[in-house]
Amino acid sequence: MIEFGTGGWRAVIGDVFTRANIRRVAAALARRMVREGCADRGLCIGYDRRFLSREAAIWFSEVAAGEGVKVYFVNLNCPTPQIMFTVKNMYLPYGAMITASHNPAVYNGIKLFTLGGRDASQEFTDPIGQEANELDENGIRSIPFDQAKQEKRILLIDPRDSYLDSIMKQVSVDAIRARRPRVVLDPMFGVGHTGLMTILYTARCDIDVINDNHDAFFGGHLPAPTPETLVDLQHAVRTHHADVGIAMDGDADRLGIIDEKGNYVSANEVLVLLYYYLLAYKGLRGAVVRNIATTHLLDKVAAAYGQQCVEVPVGFKHISSGMDQHNALIGGESSGGLTVRGHISGKDGLYAASLLVEMLSVTGKSMSELVQEIYARFGEAHTGEYDWELTADLKKEIQRIVITEHQLPDFGKEIAKVSYYDGCKVYFTDDSWIIIRFSGTEPRLRIFAESDTVRSARRLVRIAAQFLGLPFND
Repeated sequence: MIEFGTGGWRAVIGDVFTRANIRRVAAALARRMVREGCADRGLCIGYDRRFLSREAAIWFSEVAAGEGVKVYFVNLNCPTPQIMFTVKNMYLPYGAMITASHNPAVYNGIKLFTLGGRDASQEFTDPIGQEANELDENGIRSIPFDQAKQEKRILLIDPRDSYLDSIMKQVSVDAIRARRPRVVLDPMFGVGHTGLMTILYTARCDIDVINDNHDAFFGGHLPAPTPETLVDLQHAVRTHHADVGIAMDGDADRLGIIDEKGNYVSANEVLVLLYYYLLAYKGLRGAVVRNIATTHLLDKVAAAYGQQCVEVPVGFKHISSGMDQHNALIGGESSGGLTVRGHISGKDGLYAASLLVEMLSVTGKSMSELVQEIYARFGEAHTGEYDWELTADLKKEIQRIVITEHQLPDFGKEIAKVSYYDGCKVYFTDDSWIIIRFSGTEPRLRIFAESDTVRSARRLVRIAAQFLGLPFND
């Protein structure tokens, strides 16, 4: 069955991610566009470097064209945020990206975007998935790709320059040129290298690049910027005496950072740093939007400047919605995705990386110095993040214990409140917290906790894991 989650539809290649199902999703979207009377305005589609991504984009386009929709086909693999920008910039009603983002190499998928370049909401994707599952493939109309090009039903486009120019207009290229930082870039075998290198070279940065070749297996690792996957980048930063190491996930909408000492800077710390920089150094004002599993240190930074911190469920569409509602300055999540007011409504690793290099250049401080500046002013906050693979039976059992019966272990702390807004989140009176929730993109259970030390955060996770009968090796 085709099932959309918080990050679009993702499935194992050859199992559920098949040509037949790709065609069904395309037909469901195209027929909706016909019903809405916007088929002639068209949709934009792009693809990343994953196995079958280009082929899937072609299959999708053939069906969309056959069903009467004009298709703008980005003819080179590209970052997901470039497609979101193009949908917004061309005033298109819809867009699609063939990607499974940071999932393992055996996965691929489709992200859908709506008017303004926004992540499609669950209210939009659920009916698309339902209609796709009900379609008989024999009734789906399609036109061969080359024929559709000749008939101008499929138009090849290259919006990269417009996208990169929009980023460079929003960051201080002159400030970066004045400092000329040394950067090591790790695109993790994904699609972020060309765009970010163009921006940083234009700003006269000195750049070293690793893991930039096309490898559909992502070097045998997850294409997600985590402490476990960025060992090569840590070594490269130390070897090249770089000011910073920047990694992006497979479709370049998330980033990971290594400081000048070769230490991993968490996604929570990066988000706090950039919000603090925009407030304290650039003098901007506005709320911050974070999801329910992201650091509460943002709340303290916001309060210090008389601003609001808005908590939303997991899924970047909720971040985007919250930013619109509150005219927020920045929004982000603990998995490394963020966006800033005035840019696209979705997460963008290239933009975030460019802003971070601007931050280093304007402040004249190193990453480690800026992290310590944050902690000295607002106190320390550290997270423990763990996940477990789930069987259907195990998921049902944990659902019963935690969500249905509201059972909780004794954490040895005073509880301020418990929320079942998105999973189960326990707020403690000492400002620490823990959340237990099912992943919206993979068959996994995630437990995140935050406290003033790494040890105490891990202790909270250990208690929850043991209560649920899950293995825990700290």
